[in-house]
Amino acid sequence: MRTIVSRTAMVAVAAGLVMSAGAGASAGECFMKAGQGTAGTLQGAKFQVDEVLLQATDWGAWAEWMATGKTTGYDFGKRQYKCKEGGLGYECTGQAEICKK
Repeated sequence: MRTIVSRTAMVAVAAGLVMSAGAGASAGECFMKAGQGTAGTLQGAKFQVDEVLLQATDWGAWAEWMATGKTTGYDFGKRQYKCKEGGLGYECTGQAEICKK
């Protein structure tokens, strides 16, 4: 189980690095981000997607969101998810428009 969790984390980080086109955005700039998450619960898979979206945008924004639930430098738009059962429980893809404040 530990190996599965470790691999899931590595996939999330890799996906975040691959989709990092929005890093260094100017104030007022908006961009779409997409990501994938897998977890034993539907809520957990969606949480993984949210993490990847923020990691792909700005690691500082992700760290702030993990610590406080806020993203003061960005407007993190409504997420859209497509989820299915499979893998470790649920697999979700998602996207959101993220704007630099």
